Amino acid sequence: MPGAVIIGAGPGIGQAVARRFAREGLPIALIARGGRTLRAVAGAVAAHGVSIVTLQADSTDRAELDAALDQAIGEHGVPEVAVYNAALVRADELGELSVRDHMEAWAVNVVGALNAAARLAPAMATRGSGTFLVTGGMPEPKPQYVSLSLGKAGVRTLVALLDQQYRSSGVHVASVTVDGPVAPGTDFDPDDIAEHYWQLHTQPRHLWDQEALHASRS
Repeated sequence: MPGAVIIGAGPGIGQAVARRFAREGLPIALIARGGRTLRAVAGAVAAHGVSIVTLQADSTDRAELDAALDQAIGEHGVPEVAVYNAALVRADELGELSVRDHMEAWAVNVVGALNAAARLAPAMATRGSGTFLVTGGMPEPKPQYVSLSLGKAGVRTLVALLDQQYRSSGVHVASVTVDGPVAPGTDFDPDDIAEHYWQLHTQPRHLWDQEALHASRS
């Protein structure tokens, strides 16, 4: 049974999204750099009784990411939904970072999502259905978060490009824009944020949105 692939399966949004899709009975493939992180998230998802595959890969290494995605497809088939949740979040101001540091942030925040889509979206399009979601943020750029502001603007453009290319083939591409720091028990509780991913995945085709915004209720 095709399921969900979570790239950047960390303890916050990644884990919450994995649990949300597992609750609906979807098999789960978790991809992250660290084995300890993968084991912790898999343990949190296990209570739902679905098949779980854990795959170690760096989202900035295309060969590693492709291999992990191919293994996920081998285990569960072309996924119904893929979520790119990897990000490099750090404070930096104009002119503070080196070119190398900017490229590192761009690779995690944007290029990894692009490469994941390049591997998965064509197969979804061939099947005629699928959802590709990216965790976004920074609806307004902030001068104290230059690299992240640039990266999240890149995510928004990437989603638009993928939508142009794959919507007509039945692939729903969208972002969930999180406008604040993620923490349990706050307006940015990861379980609340995860609901946006499920709602985007289950939207009727004629109502497809390109973006869901999660903002403070106050």
